[in-house]
Amino acid sequence: MINPKYFFKGLLSVKGVNSPAVALGASFVAIGALLKNLGFSIQESFFSTFLTYALPGSLAMAESMLIGASIINIFLAVWLVNARLYPMTVSLMPLLIHKTQPKWKYYLSCHFIAVSSWLIMKSNYEKIEKKYRIDFWMGIGTATWLIGIFSTILGYISADYLNKDMMMGLAIVNPIYFMCAMIGVMKTIQLTSAIILGALLGPTFYFISPEWCVLYGGVVAGSIAFFIGERNGK
Repeated sequence: MINPKYFFKGLLSVKGVNSPAVALGASFVAIGALLKNLGFSIQESFFSTFLTYALPGSLAMAESMLIGASIINIFLAVWLVNARLYPMTVSLMPLLIHKTQPKWKYYLSCHFIAVSSWLIMKSNYEKIEKKYRIDFWMGIGTATWLIGIFSTILGYISADYLNKDMMMGLAIVNPIYFMCAMIGVMKTIQLTSAIILGALLGPTFYFISPEWCVLYGGVVAGSIAFFIGERNGK
């Protein structure tokens, strides 16, 4: 069973104007508005967030459906876009796993992996006894997931009052918040190098390949940062 004390503690950890959940909600408002403008129904928009719970994944799904892609192609597009969540899962699960907890909790909680929930958990896990971290994490995940769902509906309803620039601004709030949060915790040469190199190489690769610049910049910056850290033992 889920420990209610730690579950609700995690649930309440998302509150506050400085919470990553605020940026998450703003971005999902933009997604909801965008889905309406693309011709999706409110039910389809709801299930987009309910089942996918990933901003880029929802966009990939919507664009693929609009061009008449097959179910397999839609699945592959969403899967590839959400591959960025794998490193987050790998870095987070060792902090949560405890031999006394049932495996179903870990399988279920994988659905809650997102930038915002990951940041909240990484900032608070040391305060929680390891045995109950999975319950705390499920509370965080449930809260951010519900925020994403309600924000999608809010964005859908208010789409007529949001112009293109406003939607674009809301959509980039979450990645900007994540970047600022990462800068705020730059305690190792690896992380510092990765962020600085990524900021420099991403725009540089744009002039070589606009479609792949983010991927190229991330792979090259991350690889260089990794070897810098290995060489310096940090």
